[in-house]
Amino acid sequence: MLIEKRELVFRLCAAYRQGMLALLAGLGFGLSLIVAIGAQNAFVLRQGLRREHVGVVVAICAVSDAVLYAAGAAGFGPLVEQWPDTVVVVRWLGAAVVVGYGAMAAWRAIKGDTTLAAAEDGALGDSPGRRLKPVVLTAVALTWLNPHVYLDTVMLQGSVAATYGDTRWWFTAGAMVSSIAWFAALGYGARLLAPVLQRPGAWRVLDGVIALIMLAVAISLISG
Repeated sequence: MLIEKRELVFRLCAAYRQGMLALLAGLGFGLSLIVAIGAQNAFVLRQGLRREHVGVVVAICAVSDAVLYAAGAAGFGPLVEQWPDTVVVVRWLGAAVVVGYGAMAAWRAIKGDTTLAAAEDGALGDSPGRRLKPVVLTAVALTWLNPHVYLDTVMLQGSVAATYGDTRWWFTAGAMVSSIAWFAALGYGARLLAPVLQRPGAWRVLDGVIALIMLAVAISLISG
């Protein structure tokens, strides 16, 4: 009886160790996918700098990634491959959204955005200057209308998670944690750049960079 209990404890410890290793692997893999600056990250960064509805934006991005990671681990990757027309539609819709947001960033860079006074003055808390609805819609569109998101989270992460067998959900949990940590750091850590952005023209430079990022993403989407 004592030997059986020891064997059970040993197996539980071994399973836990394997699960933690898979979780750490998923954490690293998730960060490798998400850290690259793209349309979604640029939007989160700007909202963080403005201190405007940051919590909502971070939650939308993190929860969306969690849903897509879970779909990949559950084996939905092959379904995406079987419906290529859906990916094409999403690609063009995503390109349109990115071009629109990039055009607005370019216009702000040229004209100058006078609505940033609260953020430039170092006010604490989320700025109420912009309504929540357009911010939510933009965050959702930049996340769900980007086919790169499906390729990275559903197909690529799902394929790698499948190689972990019984611990694939540990691996997926690690990827989910990476999204939460990254978006929270990007959104709430952005305010550390506030002193730099108090300089004249700093916001114009930032919006100009965002416009270029959006243009590059749109070109990549249109070119397939």
